[in-house]
Amino acid sequence: MKYIILLADGMADRPIAEIGNKTPLEAANKPNMDFIFRKSICGMVKPLCDGLPFGSDVGNLAILGYDPHKYYTGRAAMEAANLGIELKQNEVAFRCNLVYVKDGIMMDYSAGHITTKEAKELIKLIDNKLGSKDVKFYPGKSYRHIMVMKGGENIKAVAPHDIYGQEIEKHFPKGTKSSFLIQMMKDSQLLLEGHEINIQRRAEGKPPANMIWLWGQGKKLELPKLKDTYGMEGAVISAVDLVNGIGLCMGLEVINVPGVTGYIDTNFKGKVEYALRALKKKDFVYLHIEATDEMGHNGDIQGKIKAIELFDSEVVGPIFEGMKKFGNFKLMITSDHATPIEVRTHTDEPVPFFIYNSTKEVENPINILSEREIKKNSNIKFEKGWELFPFFIKN
Repeated sequence: MKYIILLADGMADRPIAEIGNKTPLEAANKPNMDFIFRKSICGMVKPLCDGLPFGSDVGNLAILGYDPHKYYTGRAAMEAANLGIELKQNEVAFRCNLVYVKDGIMMDYSAGHITTKEAKELIKLIDNKLGSKDVKFYPGKSYRHIMVMKGGENIKAVAPHDIYGQEIEKHFPKGTKSSFLIQMMKDSQLLLEGHEINIQRRAEGKPPANMIWLWGQGKKLELPKLKDTYGMEGAVISAVDLVNGIGLCMGLEVINVPGVTGYIDTNFKGKVEYALRALKKKDFVYLHIEATDEMGHNGDIQGKIKAIELFDSEVVGPIFEGMKKFGNFKLMITSDHATPIEVRTHTDEPVPFFIYNSTKEVENPINILSEREIKKNSNIKFEKGWELFPFFIKN
C-alpha cells in the first residue's frame, strides 16, 4: 500500500457574499477533487489547538500525527531544521520576514513576495551589520528567513500576516530581550530603505523589503520518527521551510523541486513528478501546496479560486492517475487550517478532509465537496487533529 497526503494550505474558507455566498472551494471548478470525493469517506478535522498559535506550524504538525501540545516548540525551529541549522541548547530561532512598512503601518508581510535572489542579498547585509557572535541571520526562500540568538524563548511576538494595515509599534515583541529585538528591527529599516534592490523594486512598481520582522521563535524540535512508529519510509515536498523542517525531524526525506515558490506561480507539475518518483521507493509522501493560503492572506477571492483550480488540475488529477500504477494506495486531501478571505489570516475552525482507498471505493452520500455540507452531514469528526493521521494510515 502506498500513501499520499495532498495538503492545500489554508484552502478551507467561509461563505463570501461576492461569489453568491459560496466558499472558494464551492465556487471553484474542481472536477478531479469532485470525482475522487464521491468515492471517498469524508469528515471534519480541527488541526489547530487552543492555547497555541493559529499557524501552519501547529496545523501541519497535527495533520502529520503529532500532538502540538506535546511537541510544539515554535515555528522557526522547524524552518531552522530544514536549513540545516543545528540549534544548541541555549539558542532560539526566530522567523525573520522581509516586510514592507509605510508610515509605521504593516503594508505587506512578504514584501511583494520578493525573489529569493533579492532577499539573499538583503539578509546578507543584515547579518553583516546586525549579526554578532550571539546573533546570526540565515537566508531562506523569498521573504522567509531565520535569525538565531542566545536566549529569547520567553518572547511574545506577532506574525506580520496577522497585522496587515495596522500600526507596527503596537505589535512589537514583548518579554525578555524584546528591546534588543525591537532595536534590530528598527535598525534594519535604516539599512534596507535606500538599498539599491529596493530602489529598483519601487521603480518597477513593486513593494520594497524595507524592514525585518522577528517572530515565531522556538527551540530545537524533536519528534518520533515515522519509521519507528509506522514502519514506513517517507518523503515531503514543499516550498515552505517549516513543512520541510517537520518532515526532516520525523525522518522524512526532503525533496527539493526546482521552480517551487510557495505561490500561485509555483512548479505544480514538478511537484507531482517528484512525488510519484519518490513513491517508487517510499511508502508515504506529504505533498504541500502553499498558494491557497497566500491568496487567503492577500484577501484575493479570485486568486484563491484560481489557486484551488490549479491545485485540482495540476496536482490532484495527475497524482490520482499516477498513483494507479502502484496498485493499492490511499490518498487524503485536506488543509492545515482555514484562511478565510474575510479575515485574511488563520482561524481554528474545523476543515474538511476526504480519504480515497483504492481497495475500498465507497459511494459518498454527500454529493457536494463543501465545508458546510461535510460539516452538516458527516459523522466523522476529529477534534484532536493529530488523531486523523493514524486513522488515515491504519483504518
